[in-house]
Formats: sequence, C-alpha cells, structure tokens
Amino acid sequence: MDNVNLTDNFLIAMPALEDPYFANSLIYICEHNENGALGIIVNRPIDMNLAGLFDKIDIKLTAENLADLPVYFGGPVQLDRGFVLHRPVGKWQSTLAVNGEVGLTSSRDVLNSVASGGLPGEIIVTLGYAGWDAGQLEDELAQNSWLTVPAKADILFDLPPEERLPAAMQKLGISFTQLSDVAGHA
Repeated sequence: MDNVNLTDNFLIAMPALEDPYFANSLIYICEHNENGALGIIVNRPIDMNLAGLFDKIDIKLTAENLADLPVYFGGPVQLDRGFVLHRPVGKWQSTLAVNGEVGLTSSRDVLNSVASGGLPGEIIVTLGYAGWDAGQLEDELAQNSWLTVPAKADILFDLPPEERLPAAMQKLGISFTQLSDVAGHA
C-alpha cells in the first residue's frame, strides 16, 4: 500500500465499516499524500439548503436558482467550517485544485461569487470534511474498510445525491447487495 495516491478517487464504505459517520458513504478524495488524506462525503445532504446557510453567514443570495440546493455533511472534521467542491477550478483565495477541472475551496470569496453570480456553476457545499493522518487511510484500506474507484466529475455534479453511490459502485461493476460484510484474505 506504500506510495498509493487516491487523489481524485472515490472511497466507498464497505458494509463492515460500522462508524456512523461513514456507513453508506461515498467520499471524494481531494488530496492524498505522505501527510494523510482529505475527502468530502458527497452523498449526505443535511436539513439545510444554500439559502439557509447563506442567511446564517450573512451573505445575500441573489442567484435565486441556487437557493434550494442542499448543503451536505462533508465529514466529522471541522463541522463549523464550509467547503465548496466545484467545477471549474477557478481562482479563489484558498483553493485546492484536485485535478484540471475540480477544485475544493474553503475561503469565503467563492461563496460570495456563488451568491451574487452563481459561479462556479457546479458546486457541492459541505460543512466539515473527512480527514486521515499519515498512513491511516492506507491502514483502513488494508483492513478492507473501503473500496476505491477512479472518480468522475459527472457523478459528483450531474447526479442527485442518492444516485452518486450506486453510480460509483456501477463503475466497479457491482452493487451493494453483492458486498459481504466479512473480509477475506488470500
């Protein structure tokens, strides 16, 4: 498992993963290196929409077509902080370019741009993120806690949240009903 880089991949929680934060989750890995990994859960909308979030943080939402977009539970780390997964990458104050088309921004300027002009046009707004220390994700992979599959931006931005996990599973050619909660080792 050394030197594995899962940046721009999906993690799919295996049925045996009993952590309530991650059960049935689809995580998009935004960064993975020798220092650890950072990802965003992309299939868990919470009981808040963009209009409600923007109201709480005193940003006037004039792009009314975005008012009903859901806000997501992005993971259990820094739940009081917002993250915007977006396409295109753009140039914001604090953006991590995941690849040539997808970025993750944690600075307020991207929210101001979304509120006033609806840009970037494709977004997933989360509260919190999922994080792993150096070697932690590799250990979890060795314990068969996760399946991995190369990510597709279309799954992130073109599908409703409830269809994202099945679409990622389909890329592997399997469905959840085919997964066992017992890991085997050859």
